[in-house]
Amino acid sequence: MSKVYLSAQLPEVATQQLKSAGLDVSVYEGDGLISHDELLKNVSDIDFLITPLSTKVDKEIIDAAPKLKLIANFGAGFNNIDTAYAKEKGIPVTNTPAVSTNAVAEVTIGLMLALSHRVVEGDQKMRNEGFPGWAPLYFLGHEIAGKTLGIFGLGNIGSDVARKANALGMNVQYYKPNRLSDPEERSMKVTYKPLDELIKTSDFITINAPQTPDTLHKFDAAAFKAMKKTAYIVNVGRGPIVDEAALLDALKSGEIAGAALDVYEKEPKVDDGFKSLKNVILTPHVGNATVEARDAMANIVAGNVVLVDSGKDAKFVVNK
Repeated sequence: MSKVYLSAQLPEVATQQLKSAGLDVSVYEGDGLISHDELLKNVSDIDFLITPLSTKVDKEIIDAAPKLKLIANFGAGFNNIDTAYAKEKGIPVTNTPAVSTNAVAEVTIGLMLALSHRVVEGDQKMRNEGFPGWAPLYFLGHEIAGKTLGIFGLGNIGSDVARKANALGMNVQYYKPNRLSDPEERSMKVTYKPLDELIKTSDFITINAPQTPDTLHKFDAAAFKAMKKTAYIVNVGRGPIVDEAALLDALKSGEIAGAALDVYEKEPKVDDGFKSLKNVILTPHVGNATVEARDAMANIVAGNVVLVDSGKDAKFVVNK
């Protein structure tokens, strides 16, 4: 009987599928994230590893699992895994693309609305001090209709953000390394801009791109200085795309109007400086934290284990 180790608790649909296929399933049930040492202790005799994107799977882990046939990453990203070394060892690595697109796009739009209408700030005010009553000039925010949204990264998630933003009456522009064709742009109602122009002309910038060597600190001090003073930035992509020290300086000095962060440069750590700012929203990496998205992700990782255990090829292999 093949052994599967889950380095985090997953939705029940995953364990049900694995056990129904006759697999021996073990799950890490400790508090918090699994440590590297704990993971190391549990992989020596496993055939399959299912792990969340918050857990590092490096050469040491891979070498400690000589029977390993598949690493199924629970997440669209896979920067946590040494995919090149896994390939050397003949171990496919899979991810869970596309199924979290709608959830992350909804969060992106929600954070934009919350920033512009000062929803979180208003909630805190009501909890702490209340308000004096409705008045024409009290606690004003901004509407997003008619504003220009700049999307950094127009993959599945960025494209869905564009569709939703268009429905809300925004003007949508985007930057990605490979520009869309003219018919695609017209169909999606988006306009291509070079990154420096997108930064200068957007009222909102959303980061919906993956982490790569090219995107590291793409939004740095120079970028924030070039943005409109009335602009907001929302990062639901990957933390290291933003130079957080530079962002904090820009927010404190009023170079930009506000920010919403769902991912962090040194995740799960958050710079305390952000916590005292009223024009900042901080959420705990909840972009795809919906029952619907997580169940779909669970079905993918479990399904890939079942496929490989039955001698078939896994889907969504990222290290071919």
